[in-house]
Amino acid sequence: MMRSLLIALTLAACMPPSTRGAALYDAARTYTEGVRWERFEAAAAVVPPAERAAFLDERDVLAKDLRITDSEITRVDQHGRTAEVSVKHAWYKDSEGTLRETVVRQAWERQGKAWRLVDEYRARGDAMPGVRERDPDPDPAGGTATSAPNARGAED
Repeated sequence: MMRSLLIALTLAACMPPSTRGAALYDAARTYTEGVRWERFEAAAAVVPPAERAAFLDERDVLAKDLRITDSEITRVDQHGRTAEVSVKHAWYKDSEGTLRETVVRQAWERQGKAWRLVDEYRARGDAMPGVRERDPDPDPAGGTATSAPNARGAED
């Protein structure tokens, strides 16, 4: 038993980073493609279970006007059981017709055997429906620089 465990740990340590991070990348791709192609049930599979119903409800509302024309995972930084993923979206609203671009930063956690998306916010580019604004940095004078809109950036 101990020998099998030692062999398994040795093999895992020898795997290239891309192989060790494959589960994270697959989860991020599942979410990103699910949101882009309006396969919300697939995307919800990587959202923490307690948040899935709200996520699905929000996405159904957003899908009435939001169109994502392209999504690209641009960076994956894994740090043990946590990770940060950057995704670039090109999108427009049917009601406006103006193509916009937004870079989203996602926080992921390994929960049991699965990677879960635990936070997502706009890192740069245009404000995007369904993506919350980054928490404001504290103002050196002790206040906050700006106030953040509602939790996930959905429009009222």
